[in-house]
Amino acid sequence: MSIKKEILLFLIIAAFLTAEAYILLNKYTWFIPYNLLPLGLLILTGIFYFTEWVIFFMVFITPFAIGLREMGITQGMDLSIPTEPLMIIFSGIYLINEWLKGITPKQIFKHPITQIIFIQLLWMFITTLTSQDIIVSLKYLTARLWFILSSYFLMTYLFQDFKNIFKFIWMYLIGLSAVAIITIIQHAEYNFHHKIADWIVTPFYNDHTAYGAALALFLPPTVALFMIEKNLLKKVILICLSLLLIIATILSFARAAWIGIIAALLVLITLLLKIKFRTLLISFISIIVIIFSFSEELLILMGKNKTDSEGSFYENIVSTYNIQNDASNLERINRWNCAIRMFLDKPIFGFGPGTYQFFYAPYQISREKTIISTNFGTGGNAHSEYLGPLAEEGLPGLLIVFILLLSVFSLGYSLCYNITHKPTKIIATGIFLGLVTYFVHGFFNNFLDTDKLSLPFWGFIAILVSIYSYHQNNNYEKNNPS
Repeated sequence: MSIKKEILLFLIIAAFLTAEAYILLNKYTWFIPYNLLPLGLLILTGIFYFTEWVIFFMVFITPFAIGLREMGITQGMDLSIPTEPLMIIFSGIYLINEWLKGITPKQIFKHPITQIIFIQLLWMFITTLTSQDIIVSLKYLTARLWFILSSYFLMTYLFQDFKNIFKFIWMYLIGLSAVAIITIIQHAEYNFHHKIADWIVTPFYNDHTAYGAALALFLPPTVALFMIEKNLLKKVILICLSLLLIIATILSFARAAWIGIIAALLVLITLLLKIKFRTLLISFISIIVIIFSFSEELLILMGKNKTDSEGSFYENIVSTYNIQNDASNLERINRWNCAIRMFLDKPIFGFGPGTYQFFYAPYQISREKTIISTNFGTGGNAHSEYLGPLAEEGLPGLLIVFILLLSVFSLGYSLCYNITHKPTKIIATGIFLGLVTYFVHGFFNNFLDTDKLSLPFWGFIAILVSIYSYHQNNNYEKNNPS
């Protein structure tokens, strides 16, 4: 992309942000569906003339994307506009180019993480055929395909140019930061009350926990960009953006995001101490065994905690392990227990991808229900990136997810220890720590069925795989986008 095109791109983005902020802050929500029409025509025109440009515009606009149901359109799939239609288009473009030209380098296809992704998609296809609702599972599988094709395979092709890694991070970061500013301004009208945080992020994010997950995901890469940036103005901007993400994460009242950031800090300590991943894995397994050995004592201790999340910031932190009377925590336990019971009923193939919310209700036990429990499949999913696949795709589905997690961690530690060029090492570390926040967050929520988190999640994995495949000995001075 030439300098003139980059300047034009940022001017269009600035104009879009100004217009969108004005519309939303003045409560002109009725205008949202209508301002997407000219934007859509502009994007479709750009696809044919400035394909790469529009791809990064797609990354930028993802935090602003709005579901059809938010616009009052309830028939058919709840596509996120305009991101998912763009993902579908770019997935098609990628497949055509791969078929005609073979654009993906062989080392990408041979990489263990890519092979795990193929295995996961294959197993999802098999469990779709055995699904209790094939239509639902087929829609879910189809969406997963365009998420991975556009966010992983297409990005590994673009990331052969090291500058594109920075463009990817910057584009989503700018969009997310704008959403954070709009959210904070609107939240301020209610004195930052914790209950308002649940819905103030709409229509951009349908849940404050998804918003918090995105903020946590991008905090480490933003700090990494600051550490390697040489341009003084950009360093100041990155300091401001880092502070903005921290403040927005706190005000999101997304406790899982807070835990994810703490976990990333702990992983950073192990990286600084140069502890081998194998040692950490053995230690982690040992800790899990010890926790299970003293599970009864821990449950008694947790049962004494009656601090509810419906209070101050401090009470939100303390309530994280309240399983006595915190409705949010108890409902998660209810969903998790349902997922386990569903797994016991169908341990190999599960109920089918995407079907959890339609079949979990009969597996609820009255004593585990909460004031927010529902029997109508309207209350979301299993609230876990691990137990969800267990219920929907059986034990093999869960094992594949864990193998992917271990592979990403292994790759992350390998890159952080073996890359000799400091700036490349720092950006790889920031991306890896961002993924750590989401893998930990995945124990409490699951958002990989949405474009908001799928695009950065698979995009970040694509960055690590691309750095390993193309840029381990990168000449940063030649590729620095500053």
